[in-house]
Amino acid sequence: MPYARGPMTEAMYYVLLALMNPSHGYQLMQEIATVSNGRLNMGPGTLYGLLIRMQKEGSIKLEETDGRRKVYRITTEGRAALRAEYERLKAMMRDGEAIEGGELDG
Repeated sequence: MPYARGPMTEAMYYVLLALMNPSHGYQLMQEIATVSNGRLNMGPGTLYGLLIRMQKEGSIKLEETDGRRKVYRITTEGRAALRAEYERLKAMMRDGEAIEGGELDG
């Protein structure tokens, strides 16, 4: 099932990728930086707003809470959406191979 709302934002993609292993907020911020090779450093305001949105959409769920820490996990729907986005990005890379072949040079 492709992501119903069109292409994902970079932040959504990396949240889902990082949640392949359940995580709580602070740990998730660190994991996003790791899986994005440092290209994306997400602050708590952005992250928690995104987690709420993605939870409502059904791509992640709250797995457990132990007082202050909430542990999130990707759902089956979230995995399908992540896979669809990954395939879309790979197709874009294949489409752009003309750049490397010099076909777009003036």
